[in-house]
Amino acid sequence: MGRRIAVVLFNLGGPDTGDDVQPFLKNLFRDPAIIRAPLPIRWLIARLISSRRAPMVKQNYALMDAGGGSPLLRETKKQSAALEAELAKRLPGDEIRCFIAMRYWHPFTEEAAAEVQRWGADEVVLLPLYPQFSTTTTGSSLTAWNTAYKGKSRTVCCYPFEENFVSAHVDRIMEAWERAGRPEKVNLLLSAHGLPESVVKAGDPYQWQCETLAEMVAGRVPAHWEVSVCYQSRVGPLKWIGPATEGEIERISEQGGNILIAPIAFVSEHIETLVELGEEYRLIAEKHGAASYTRVEALGIHPGFIASLAGEVTQALAMKESIRSCAGGRLCPSGWSGCPHAETKQKAGVRITEKAV
Repeated sequence: MGRRIAVVLFNLGGPDTGDDVQPFLKNLFRDPAIIRAPLPIRWLIARLISSRRAPMVKQNYALMDAGGGSPLLRETKKQSAALEAELAKRLPGDEIRCFIAMRYWHPFTEEAAAEVQRWGADEVVLLPLYPQFSTTTTGSSLTAWNTAYKGKSRTVCCYPFEENFVSAHVDRIMEAWERAGRPEKVNLLLSAHGLPESVVKAGDPYQWQCETLAEMVAGRVPAHWEVSVCYQSRVGPLKWIGPATEGEIERISEQGGNILIAPIAFVSEHIETLVELGEEYRLIAEKHGAASYTRVEALGIHPGFIASLAGEVTQALAMKESIRSCAGGRLCPSGWSGCPHAETKQKAGVRITEKAV
């Protein structure tokens, strides 16, 4: 009899209805990985930010759904089903089930952990739908999981340079270029969620992983395209990493450029792809004179992306170590102490040109 393998998909979560927006935001901003302040101060900040931002954020959610909810859970369920089907082909002797663990809304990490426990899994693989590792995303989800689930787990920490993942991004970009009418001159913006500079300086490898992925993507699109990385979704008074996506759009638009904008850190359609990239930044581009503006779709259930996830799961199951990156060992240079492999004392610097082993 085969194994029962639980694959736990980590994601952010999103409100189901407009009434859920403020409590969702409160959950987000009271996470110590997001607001790095002592507990009483953090809770006060979370309450203040969530109450102030909720009305505007509700309007944005209403642009996507009449009920004011997020499509993220629906999109994650599609990815879960596609991954289950792919793993069933690769591991025909085992029983595979994917569980969704959202960090800030239902189904919460604690709910997923209880479900995995009831199901009686023999193996548990934690798979973030955050391709790049950050202490603010995967790191936070791992903390919540380890609090909620006391059994053994294997962790895929990141997969930003995995071959199928990179190729899937290039496919989506070229699809968007076709929709745009195949313009000769292209400004490709690879947009990722921003982080405060202080988080990166503390050892978070996220920016390095995003920008190294961007170099790999740039090497696979037409050589004469202008390719740049930028960061969106800034919140609060702290200095964030840059350049800002909005500023890059203004710069290129004033030169009359043809903009293709691709999410390289978001793999599912949600408010930051559909509204921020799809609507808000489009208006900025039109205002500043862009020749064209085309949003690249998130990876979703692109076959290459699902194959990438399935490969990471099967490789994680075959390893003796409990933590895996797409390089098979520690991916990040030693300066990035926020990499989870630092806790296992693995030597840094696995070559990113090597495929997963």
